[in-house]
Amino acid sequence: MKNGIEMRFNTRSIMMTSVLLLLVISLIAACSSPKATERESQRRSDKLVVAIGSEPEDGFDPTLGWGRYGSPLFQSTLLKRDDQLNVTNDLAESYEISSDGLIWTVKLREDVQFSDGQPLTPDDVKYTFETTANSGSAIDLTNLKAVELDGNNIHFKLGKPQSTFLNELTTLGIVPSHAHGADYASNPVGSGPFKFVQWDRGQQLLVESNPSYYGDKPSFHHITFLFLNEDAALAAAKAGTVDMAYIPSSFSKQEVPGMRLEALQTVDNRGITFPYAEPGGKTEEGYPIGNAVTADLAIRQAINMAMDREKLVEGILEGYGTPAYTSVDGLPWWNEDTVIADSDIEGAKKLLAEAGWSDSNGDGVLEKNGLIAEFPLIYPSGDTLRQSLALAASEMMKEIGIRMTAAGKSWEEIEREMHASAVLLGWGSHDPSELYALYASKYSGVDYYNTGYYSNQQVDGYMEKAMAALTIEEAMAYWKQSQWDGTTGSSAKGDAPWAWLVNIKHLYLVDDALDIGSPRIQPHRHGWPVTDNIASWKWKE
Repeated sequence: MKNGIEMRFNTRSIMMTSVLLLLVISLIAACSSPKATERESQRRSDKLVVAIGSEPEDGFDPTLGWGRYGSPLFQSTLLKRDDQLNVTNDLAESYEISSDGLIWTVKLREDVQFSDGQPLTPDDVKYTFETTANSGSAIDLTNLKAVELDGNNIHFKLGKPQSTFLNELTTLGIVPSHAHGADYASNPVGSGPFKFVQWDRGQQLLVESNPSYYGDKPSFHHITFLFLNEDAALAAAKAGTVDMAYIPSSFSKQEVPGMRLEALQTVDNRGITFPYAEPGGKTEEGYPIGNAVTADLAIRQAINMAMDREKLVEGILEGYGTPAYTSVDGLPWWNEDTVIADSDIEGAKKLLAEAGWSDSNGDGVLEKNGLIAEFPLIYPSGDTLRQSLALAASEMMKEIGIRMTAAGKSWEEIEREMHASAVLLGWGSHDPSELYALYASKYSGVDYYNTGYYSNQQVDGYMEKAMAALTIEEAMAYWKQSQWDGTTGSSAKGDAPWAWLVNIKHLYLVDDALDIGSPRIQPHRHGWPVTDNIASWKWKE
């Protein structure tokens, strides 16, 4: 997905101050020996230095989206997910849903203070949700009609049943109504395990453990988050000045003494979304909709069948990834029956032939009723990973007579062309409503969601039932059926509006002495998903 749809993160180059920081790191690297590094001297202390994520351009305000793809760090949430993605209490003592699914009642615990010493009250929860609903951010609370208080009980009244409202309770950090001013995003106050100390834009974020935190106290009192690009993060790791650093798969063979490589499982996926509609339509902006080639089911299914996902994982991700078949592989609402055989070239050729596609002039590209099996595959030009995937996938399709022409475009160009061209995008969330946004006909042409104008009434019906379900178990069953019910679905076995390619493992160089616990399956890299369990990190005994 385009950086910025859920939350915009800084991708600009390191500022001049960061260049100076990198020079310092390089000098330290030159003067350090493998046996006596800064990293070794810091072990067993209560300090931690990490370079694990991009700088949040919009700051640390949950009402504007901070924390939706990782821990809000400074703020607490009403509920939270454990490392197996089970829902547990956080600020809530308990919650219940009315028999009609329209009222969610949360009982708030009474022993919580914000880091400024003021108590956290139901009024703060009400303020947070109402402010978020009116903020115009990507957090969708349009179904929330009212928040009413009754002592320590908070009643969320919905316009219609919504099983995924659970996700809002697990991700939206509660802000203090008394301290939520214009500068809150750059000077946050919260009730989470850490409190804000200092943010030097373009350089670093300094935090300390929150002595007022009601939960288990973090092992680290001081944590420094450095905002470094990939080259600088690797240099810092080699210099021994960081205890953990995020690296791309292209750096995975670099060995750093005293550090190990952690490869975390994800649903941070990349895939090709196809124009599903026939050509001829226009968006409100006048952009074209539809493509005659990709509107053919046989073309989309054949591409899915012929794709060698294992080769993409090994050749482009250096083995640090997994084949992807949906946008939710491995999550509790994933239907495992969606897995198909990879690289079935003969099966793909047979399918196309039976659908009337043939190479009548011997040029290697199929035709059908005068229509040539060719179309553009566009990707953001600044993304080398998506470029590599697009070029490799295009090359693979030549073997079955389909010409996908990979082309890098700016995001502005992609927005004009994405409803009539195939696009290589990325998604991945702990919120099942992302399935709804990607495949529901009502989301056709909305932002970067259902760009291909996919529509299947049966799939829509399953997802509407999942959204309206009154229990998690009921919702799970419907989400799975929407992907594949044995006859139809949004997966490659059904309508194949996407050809999902890979799930990218998130790679971190981690100090050998640092225990980061058992991180949960990671979402798309917006925010800092690895920080979900950072309060439990510690030095090994």
